[in-house]
Amino acid sequence: MKSKKNLTRFTYENAAFEGWRLCISRGGTTFTKYFPDKKFGGPRKSLDAAENALEALKGMLEGAPRVKGKLSPATIKKSEALLSNL
Repeated sequence: MKSKKNLTRFTYENAAFEGWRLCISRGGTTFTKYFPDKKFGGPRKSLDAAENALEALKGMLEGAPRVKGKLSPATIKKSEALLSNL
């Protein structure tokens, strides 16, 4: 499987982690979440979970209020909560 924008595939033969990493930067803040194959039941399912999380996060950040060009603390907190609940 090939990496996509904001989603990177990690496959290492000698490492414990195999899966997808979601990484997106908006308004001066970077959000990162890992989606391991073991937890989600395989590469396809972990990719689906990562894509769904990316869409939800983009939707939340798209019209979010900004303070001096940066995301508001409330938006950052909501976005981090969204990612931690997945």
